[in-house]
Amino acid sequence: MRGRSDVLEPAILGLLHESPMHGYELRKRLNLVLGSFRALSYGSLYPCLKSLAERGWIVGTESPADPHAVGSKRARIVYQITADGKEHLQSVLASSGPAAWEDENFDVRFAFFAQTDAETRLRILEGRRTRLTERLETIRMSVARTRERMDEYTLELQRHGLEQAEREVRWLDGLIDNERGVRRARPASTGHRTVAASTADGDLAAPARTTEKERG
Repeated sequence: MRGRSDVLEPAILGLLHESPMHGYELRKRLNLVLGSFRALSYGSLYPCLKSLAERGWIVGTESPADPHAVGSKRARIVYQITADGKEHLQSVLASSGPAAWEDENFDVRFAFFAQTDAETRLRILEGRRTRLTERLETIRMSVARTRERMDEYTLELQRHGLEQAEREVRWLDGLIDNERGVRRARPASTGHRTVAASTADGDLAAPARTTEKERG
């Protein structure tokens, strides 16, 4: 349970830092931030809201019900972040340790990069790239050891995971360059396109590394 709260709490605080919201709107926005594979139920949201309110990080106030709304005429609770909540959120967004690089946390941290200082953003991006590079090496080693025992579907699943990780590494490279204010040097036009390395026998290829070259 605590692992989910570690993701959900900063997501709630980050959204409320942008503007006050009632529970239904907050749930919709959270589902966008957390992604469709981590769809959020009210059974998870409201206990978390209660916990945040008890710690003084958010406050809920009743708003008049919309007389034209279809359905319930009950007043809605609108939640907003407090000064203590903003202070806690800033301490979370300023952290850049390994937890910020993991799958469960990275998407949420990235969603609030606009509220994060540039130095912390760069550390998180570089840490995430390092973690994925390690993952790529682990996948390659696993395939090399067990390739002969894999059926075609398991092998395709491994290939799919490898391609996803390679794509994200390339994406992270671009983001890191942007954070550093560095634009990748474009190679002189030679009429040929640069493509990633591949193997004729279907072996998994290592991700291509891009290097900057000086023009002669």
